Amino acid sequence: MIAFILLGIMALVAWCVAGEGPWGAGITFLCVLFAGLLAMNFFEPLADMLASITNTGMWLYRWDYIALVGLFAAFVFGLREISNRLVPTFFQTEEIIYEIGRWGFGVLTGYVTMAFLLTALHTAPLPRTVTKTGIVEFLGFQAEKGNLFGFHPDRQWLGFTRFVSARGFARSDEQNRFDNPIYRIGGQGGPDNPWPSFPIRYAARREQLGGQVVAAPVPTTNPGPTNPSPTNNNAPAPSGGADGF
Repeated sequence: MIAFILLGIMALVAWCVAGEGPWGAGITFLCVLFAGLLAMNFFEPLADMLASITNTGMWLYRWDYIALVGLFAAFVFGLREISNRLVPTFFQTEEIIYEIGRWGFGVLTGYVTMAFLLTALHTAPLPRTVTKTGIVEFLGFQAEKGNLFGFHPDRQWLGFTRFVSARGFARSDEQNRFDNPIYRIGGQGGPDNPWPSFPIRYAARREQLGGQVVAAPVPTTNPGPTNPSPTNNNAPAPSGGADGF
């Protein structure tokens, strides 16, 4: 179910963006890309601030999703408005370049939008229940599995965000990188494999919302964070255990 919804979102966005022509579609793609990165950077501090202001249990677990999606929409709108006023919106090109350009950027924009919204589902205040027969979540979504017919657009987006924060937009302080801490699975004599905490801690929180307070799904080999606790105070850090991540 979730895979078909994701394909629908991607197709709808691609069709809408392609209608702007190759130049407009390219600008929209950059706006969506930078809006997603900015939203990922600022949503946790904003959610913490809103949670401290409201201080109510009903809204406590909702601010992450509201802040993430709200910032994304606001940044897309703002960047698109700025681009409309600063750069031209149309260039005359050959027909084949026109078609390849508009549909190429349209598909890229649709994929980035779909990957971002799938990532945002991790923060949604929807229950996750662990039963004897498996894990029950909403619309077939599972943090452990590829939700797009085996592919992991959300993991790709999280990896891209962490890569950008560690490279092009890195600060001198390593603690300011996105998604610290990370959990490491050590191999016997092999290099460590970093596992970001984002899907783990939000899955643990959804299990609490589902009525089961269980050990968080952290791999059992070399457990424990390599850095201080997560920056988001709304999402409790996992304490150990394993659940297929």
